[in-house]
Amino acid sequence: MNISIFTVGKLKEKYLKQGIQEYTKRLSAYANVEIIEVADEKAPENMSNNEMIQVKVKEGERILSKIGQDTHVIALAIEGNAWTSERLAKELDDLATYGKSKIAFVIGGSVGLSDAVLKRANSKLSFSKMTYPHQLMRLILVEQVYRAFKINRNEPYHK
Repeated sequence: MNISIFTVGKLKEKYLKQGIQEYTKRLSAYANVEIIEVADEKAPENMSNNEMIQVKVKEGERILSKIGQDTHVIALAIEGNAWTSERLAKELDDLATYGKSKIAFVIGGSVGLSDAVLKRANSKLSFSKMTYPHQLMRLILVEQVYRAFKINRNEPYHK
């Protein structure tokens, strides 16, 4: 299975980089994982609604230009469906069973994802109704994907 994680902006925090590296290393036994960063759109601190939409549109275009037509897309969105770890494991297992070997998770920037990205998504996943920094979501996501593979293989992993 090939898993791509599309994210907006560069990750600067060393502690997050280390955690992500650890989980992607662990995941390499189960899948090819790559993290693809697209540039974030420079914007003022206090944006109008129109400015926010424009930022999302530009970042969304960058994301969509890198996603293949045969890729199954899961967008992380606060308005998405909340899954358990077991449900994520089942979704990944079902995708593999039905020949979907290219999976893309998409994490938006600080103002979220564009309508075009959400429309392209095959499903929308919400980790919580809470808002998390998009940089932290990278770490949370790779840990949950790793956990999903452990669940699917009935291998021990702390709860």
